[in-house]
Amino acid sequence: MAKAERVTVGGHVLSLTNLDKVLYPATGTTKRDVLAYYAAVAEWMIPHTEGRPATRKRWVNGVDGEVFFEKNLPDSAPSWVARHSIEHKDHENVYPLVDDLATLTWLGQVAALEIHVPQWRFGPRGAERNPDRIVLDLDPGEGVGLAECVFVAQEMRGILRDMGLDPVPVTSGSKGIHVYAALDGKQTTDQVSEVAHELARALEADHPDLVLSTMGKQDRRGKVFVDWSQNNGNKTTIAPYSLRGREHPTVATPRTWRELASKSLHHLEYPEVLRLLKRRGDPMAGLSSGTPVPPGELGDDHRNTEHPVPVDSAGDGRPDRLAKYRSMRDPAKTREPVPSDAPPASDGQSFVVQEHHARRLHWDFRLEHDGVLVSWALPKGEPQDTTQNHLAVQTEDHPLEYGTFEGTIAKGEYGAGEVTIWDSGSYELEKWRDGKEVIVVLHGEQRGSRRIALIHTGHGGGKADSNWLIHRMKDDDAQDPAPSRPSARSRTHSPKTTALKSTDPMLASPGAESDVGDPDEWAVELKWDGVRAIVTVHDGSVTLTSRNGHDMTPSYPEFASLGERLGDVADAVLDGEIVAVDKQGRPDFGLLQTRMKLTRARDVERVRATAPVRLLLFDVLSLGGTPLVGESYDDRRAALVDAVDADPVIDVPPAFEGDLASAMEFSKKLRLEGVVAKRRDSTYSIGRRSRAWIKIKHHATQEVVIAGWRPGAGRRADGVGSLLMGIPSDDGLRYVGRVGTGFSDRDLDDLLTAFRSSARKTSPLVGVPRADARDAHWITPSRVGEVEFAEWTSTDRLRQPTWRGWRPDKDPADVVRES
Repeated sequence: MAKAERVTVGGHVLSLTNLDKVLYPATGTTKRDVLAYYAAVAEWMIPHTEGRPATRKRWVNGVDGEVFFEKNLPDSAPSWVARHSIEHKDHENVYPLVDDLATLTWLGQVAALEIHVPQWRFGPRGAERNPDRIVLDLDPGEGVGLAECVFVAQEMRGILRDMGLDPVPVTSGSKGIHVYAALDGKQTTDQVSEVAHELARALEADHPDLVLSTMGKQDRRGKVFVDWSQNNGNKTTIAPYSLRGREHPTVATPRTWRELASKSLHHLEYPEVLRLLKRRGDPMAGLSSGTPVPPGELGDDHRNTEHPVPVDSAGDGRPDRLAKYRSMRDPAKTREPVPSDAPPASDGQSFVVQEHHARRLHWDFRLEHDGVLVSWALPKGEPQDTTQNHLAVQTEDHPLEYGTFEGTIAKGEYGAGEVTIWDSGSYELEKWRDGKEVIVVLHGEQRGSRRIALIHTGHGGGKADSNWLIHRMKDDDAQDPAPSRPSARSRTHSPKTTALKSTDPMLASPGAESDVGDPDEWAVELKWDGVRAIVTVHDGSVTLTSRNGHDMTPSYPEFASLGERLGDVADAVLDGEIVAVDKQGRPDFGLLQTRMKLTRARDVERVRATAPVRLLLFDVLSLGGTPLVGESYDDRRAALVDAVDADPVIDVPPAFEGDLASAMEFSKKLRLEGVVAKRRDSTYSIGRRSRAWIKIKHHATQEVVIAGWRPGAGRRADGVGSLLMGIPSDDGLRYVGRVGTGFSDRDLDDLLTAFRSSARKTSPLVGVPRADARDAHWITPSRVGEVEFAEWTSTDRLRQPTWRGWRPDKDPADVVRES
């Protein structure tokens, strides 16, 4: 074993061991090299870390080995390392502060390669200060890289400058780019997070084909995710000049905007960073120039007890939050899930409300948070209006698996009785203050969207300490999961604008007849083969908007008369389907294709006679300025029928009178797609796919993302022979086969011209067989089509697909596997 070397750093003696251990095998970088780098970079790095609680990622056996995520400062840490305790309801964490070279050297000695810090500092007496900087993390999905991140960063730079801020980019050393800007410390973490979120939304509105502001994995393919959430007080970001625990010793490196625009831009390794710093200094100098914490003022008598634990995206070594749950249950006697291991960290946002017929009927309200379902028992259930508060008693954390649990808990066991799911889905987090306050917007598959606040009563002690109040906030606020898309002009003044209510349609989930329960609880409508449209009427003027936000009004002038057909109602938002009909009056999707992209009046007029269209309305979101999304399906349906004076062009088709089987048979005789079954008590969940609406089809159809093409044979040898299809999945755009039938020669000629302008060198698909990729031409996966097919194969390919047409009303992120 190599002899330890004793060194003195900043007046502190450290024992350095295993200095020749290779921590980066790909480059031969040793612990000695790491320590030398951190010693050389300290003067530039420490201003960005001092006064901030530091979480660490350690690779004691090198980056090819296991990573250890640490928040707590170990007992073996030198006594002179600055630290601060953060006390919580059920535990306490002690964090080191990287305020000097000695601490940085000690972290290098224990192979803490990555250092992560929040955007706030401790104050002189240990209180949490407001953030002194804002950060946006540009995270590229599969198929995009630094070039696309640079474009988004440059767009962001203009917005931040218009806000009076001076942003600095950082190549993260991993995949993307961070953009920082200094703040004056007058805004709270919640306020800074809100501004960052609105900024991300504005970028997405301006560049919907490239930018995402939401975290859904299925949406990431070919896009840059603008992660605004790292401004939350309980999140951390890799510190500027920190090494990365990747194959090569890359660094989170502040850059100049000129460097960012270079065609040779790449993630830098530590020798390059040191050379760059010596040549031009630190572009972030001055950005993190807050006052450091004076020595001796972080003692135990100045603990900050209000701030949640700073967390990163992954880690272990956390308290076992399921220990109490596990102690109350015997897995041999209960059907409930009882995992044996402590839960890993997670950033999911699922929820479930379970109706629990135990000794007394109550409802269990559970929110996914930090790897568990944080749970409350509601003796009277959720409040149904904003005038009431109900009691919510916090109980033990439950495992995530409990989110799908239904069944009977055996007599004699804790919680004995029948458990059924009353509602479940996802939520948007507005505020989470441990032990004090939680505000969320629920998006339920059974009960729709609503805004809920949980507030701790703050008094009592003992059992009463678990008492909270649950409050239903205004339903209108819950129907605004994302702002409308502001124009470039409106957003350059400030990203924190007041948005109009979202009008994204509610979506049905694919299913089968067996998914529909008691017929008295469901209504059944025929499914029309057309294009979905949200119809807005304002002062008699009609606007048609597609699912992906495109204005379709010029394409369908026939529907301008809707304003007159609403009688005295001047304003309304309606949901419906635009269909083209053949000579027998049946919907014809192929015929509709001839009108979808026409916008010039003379072009539309030319095809009106040969491709007549109808607007079939089936729901109403608001009427006369009054939102109806929180009303039941039956009530909305009645309001719609009363409001619209139907005619042969604009109609409200009746719901089917009879059972589901009869409706399916009837739609088959009319050669329609199938039916949609809708829960009669369901509300309208804006922009959400819900199990409250179930679509059941006769023939298998599937929306697909077109990602490439292969040349044909014979007369098609120089043109398009087939299209390569994909469907978004957790691991990228998954290849599902190719389609070469259902096209006319003219269709294929037009495709070749369009594809040349969107060509790319690399495949955007995952799992393409070598035979299909051999002569493929790849394109940017930005267009959606629809195919009919026989079945799914055992290898997850579409068997015998036939082209039905393009879906310009859909975005790639909208595509889901139908069956």
